Amino acid sequence: MTPRANTLGILAMMATAFLWSIAGLFIKIIDWNPLTIAGFRSLVASLVILLFLKRPKFHLSFPQVAAALASAATMLLFVSANKTTTSANAILLQYIGPIFTAFIGAVLLKERARIEHWIAFPLVAAGMIAMFMDKLGGGRTLGNVLAVLSAMTFSFYFVFMRMQKDGSPLESILLSHWLVAAIGIVSSIFMPIPSVSLKAVGAVAVLGIFQVGVSAILFAAAIKHISAVSANLIAVIEPVFNPVWVFLVLGEAPGPNAIIGGLIIVAAVTGVSVVGARRAIS
Repeated sequence: MTPRANTLGILAMMATAFLWSIAGLFIKIIDWNPLTIAGFRSLVASLVILLFLKRPKFHLSFPQVAAALASAATMLLFVSANKTTTSANAILLQYIGPIFTAFIGAVLLKERARIEHWIAFPLVAAGMIAMFMDKLGGGRTLGNVLAVLSAMTFSFYFVFMRMQKDGSPLESILLSHWLVAAIGIVSSIFMPIPSVSLKAVGAVAVLGIFQVGVSAILFAAAIKHISAVSANLIAVIEPVFNPVWVFLVLGEAPGPNAIIGGLIIVAAVTGVSVVGARRAIS
């Protein structure tokens, strides 16, 4: 792998995390059931991915199908976790994923976590706790368990996507969005009719096109050039952007804990990325 490819992979993963981070802000605009939001968001995203691929290639290999199922499971589990525990708990527990990825990746990919990864893990954990310290609560046991399960499926998603580094992993994401769209839209038939407004439709369009559509294209490109554990660690900067969006749009300044925690996470992820880039050069 060339240093240029490694750097582009890091930048693509950072852009992916940036786009993922707009979810919270736009989902709050939509007064729909979470499954309905997830279903229509995935439907729009699948159209974006199809437009990009033009002729998707489905060989239904183990990594292609497994990545699709892991992605769909992560989206549905995280939605369910948010409904049954606090949002802070759900985010914090999901982002223990890099540690799972380190062990799963070592077994399935033979990609062992480097020393910089092991140094970053406790720093990221400390940053996360600092960011959400004021919002953490006991929550419900079921919701917390679902959040941990979403962290595990998220980790498998990174690993199975990385398995396709020599092919085209984007088809896995397309399959996962078709699955989530089917589950979400069918489920919405049995729920109260959502309030359709220009604001809600516009928010779903932004989520589908950018938050999961364009980000899927970037993620598929990134995972071809950086390890699964590096990609998962970089993804941890997603919640760091959330208070930035809230500040820019709603004018709510983040508290000192959020700022300190965010700086710790950004420093840890930047350190891992710089060391990884230098390693690619040497």
